[in-house]
Amino acid sequence: MTYNPDVQHRCSIRLKDYDYAQAGAYFITICTYNKESIFGNVINGEMMSNEYGQVVEREWLKTTQIRTDMELDEFIVMPNHIHGIFVIIESPVGAHSRAPSHTQHGCVPTQRKPRSLSSFLAGFKSAVTRQINELRGMPYVPLWQRNYYEHVIRNENDLAEIREYIVNNPLKWDLDSENPQNFGGARLCAPTE
Repeated sequence: MTYNPDVQHRCSIRLKDYDYAQAGAYFITICTYNKESIFGNVINGEMMSNEYGQVVEREWLKTTQIRTDMELDEFIVMPNHIHGIFVIIESPVGAHSRAPSHTQHGCVPTQRKPRSLSSFLAGFKSAVTRQINELRGMPYVPLWQRNYYEHVIRNENDLAEIREYIVNNPLKWDLDSENPQNFGGARLCAPTE
């Protein structure tokens, strides 16, 4: 099958011209591949993580050990997604501690900015996928949807509302649009392709 750009295209859902490596607070939602519920179950309004959900939680909490320029806020691992708030803090030097890129044939290699939202999420998703697929004995099986939902947190009121949403997410699981048993509500995960 030949490539048809009118049919087969990837559209970015990021804010145009926004620097996702700049200091600030971000709310993210990452969904499992095909929204498969593999991280546990919500029972009586409380998330009960299984072994896979505990891997997700452990890796999320490791973030500040690995990335000293990030802080964590509220988060919740749900049966088929994770919601979380993280903050990229100002770098005291203003540098990204990366050597200059070498060019070959006049081209600069494509790289994620080390402190960026995409860099953080790529590392997180990769670490979780490797561990869970090892536990499942299923190497190379996709765990996550390709994309993710992100929201730049703009003020304290916005932050408070998102924190409340995260904390109450298990209580509202029966109504959640990401619950496979529910077909209503707004979508927070990017559609699969």
